[in-house]
Amino acid sequence: MGVKMVFRKEHPAFANRWRRNALVGGILGLFVALVFGITIVKLSGGHMMEAFDHAIRPSLLENSR
Repeated sequence: MGVKMVFRKEHPAFANRWRRNALVGGILGLFVALVFGITIVKLSGGHMMEAFDHAIRPSLLENSR
């Protein structure tokens, strides 16, 4: 008098949903990688970076060259 487990074949809609979710996840992962890569490239030249902090920036002065 045990409990029987019934194994049913999965409906094709579930497989399609899984593929679609995997595709969306992959696209989101690529987007995150792209933003991370752009951030690293922009920060790699940090010595030239000047923030907007309401201060005089020497590189904009005419006599700084």
